[in-house]
Amino acid sequence: MNTALQTDLYQLTMGAAYWKAGTEERESVFHLFFRRLPFRGGYAVAAGLETALKWLEDFRFRPDELGYLAGLRGSDGGPLFERGFLELLEGLELRLDVDAVAEGSAAFAYEPLLRVQGPILHAQLVETALLNIVNFQTLIATKAARVCRAAGDGPVMEFGYRRAQGPDGALMASRAARIGGCAGTSNVRAGMDFGIPVMGTHAHSWVMSFDGEQEAFDRYAEAMPANSTLLVDTYDTLAGVEKAIRTGRMLRERGHELNGIRLDSGDLAWLSQQAREMLDAAGFPAVKIVASNDLDEHLIESLRNQGAMIDLWGVGTNLVTAADQPALGGVYKLAALRGADGRWEPRVKLSEQRAKSSIPGRQQVRRFEKDGLFIGDAIFDEDAGFGTDRTVTDPDNPLQCKVVPDDAAFEDLLVPVMRAGVRTGGAEPLDRAMERRARSLAMLHPAILRLDHPHVYPAGLEAGLHGRREEMLARHQVVAHGRVKGGAQ
Repeated sequence: MNTALQTDLYQLTMGAAYWKAGTEERESVFHLFFRRLPFRGGYAVAAGLETALKWLEDFRFRPDELGYLAGLRGSDGGPLFERGFLELLEGLELRLDVDAVAEGSAAFAYEPLLRVQGPILHAQLVETALLNIVNFQTLIATKAARVCRAAGDGPVMEFGYRRAQGPDGALMASRAARIGGCAGTSNVRAGMDFGIPVMGTHAHSWVMSFDGEQEAFDRYAEAMPANSTLLVDTYDTLAGVEKAIRTGRMLRERGHELNGIRLDSGDLAWLSQQAREMLDAAGFPAVKIVASNDLDEHLIESLRNQGAMIDLWGVGTNLVTAADQPALGGVYKLAALRGADGRWEPRVKLSEQRAKSSIPGRQQVRRFEKDGLFIGDAIFDEDAGFGTDRTVTDPDNPLQCKVVPDDAAFEDLLVPVMRAGVRTGGAEPLDRAMERRARSLAMLHPAILRLDHPHVYPAGLEAGLHGRREEMLARHQVVAHGRVKGGAQ
């Protein structure tokens, strides 16, 4: 169940402080973005938007939740939240405008995936849930895209439910993996909720429940003649392949065909080659060989380089947990406040680490295209507009720049998805996001798609925004230095 209490306590304490200060209605702009591409890769795949919008639509404080908040105590033993603030929460209806990058789009560091605008109390209360949803699904969609690219033309099945971080984590991982390119899932709930094709074979326990492997295969085929993929490695893999061939002959006599065999242990490259020879020699060239066993994109790439004869890949733990990077470092930062004169006042966060210094202004992302490929992205201040200077500057390294050709076509990526708390359109089919991911990655240079040491895609700040940010950071540094020395200078 979606609930407004899917948040951190400090969002609520800040909300109470905004209310106490009388600034809870001040209009604000926040951006949700990440600072580093995951998996040391060259791109990310945006995901989670539909889930986030559904959460925003359902946002409200229920009576039992307000009762819980009323019972929280401060260090003095008194109520943590004043009654007036809780009454405000009781009647709160979000009035947020949200602009977002479409699910399945290629995404890069510092580019807003979401722009959230509205009363600062409203925008603050939704931070934690939005980060949780978008961070996780973007991470898994990216991992899935890498795995599927490594698999080439071989479909990838997501088999991770039992190793995922809880039922909700499993469900959202299945959804994101579909956006990333997985052909199906073992997760039946995800199949029902999202229309993802469900796939599965049988476990070792099925084989072990019979006195012999042949009987186990035959009985399964009789029960599931149109879904017979047999797990052949319970005892001896190649002996299991021989028995699967016998079961295949039985099915054929009854007007059915054996779908496949699954390898779940051992030398997958060698075993798949041996199994392919055996199946072909027995007259079963169409039987698919499915491989599983702690696969990821690097192992799949290695197996293919070794000449493995694997047709389908079952990937579980390493996909749904993103085992080599279990979190995306997405953040949600205030970038502008509406002044008393109605104008936007940009805000910037200064940090000891340049990478953690924020970007000011109401941002938009412009993606440039030339000769059928994406050639660079520029973040710019939508209110200031895009200047005539097409230099794009790396936010972390001002010496790293790219000039976009004047004749390059472009598209602005952040589009309206919610206005004053109401969605601008209906839910997008999941397969549309999957198709967008395929088109988007196809328009990146192959060097950017490499699993290891990819080429760096040019993504950064438009010249005007870069100059404004540098000016604001320098001004804040002067102020901060003066305070360190003991007074204003």
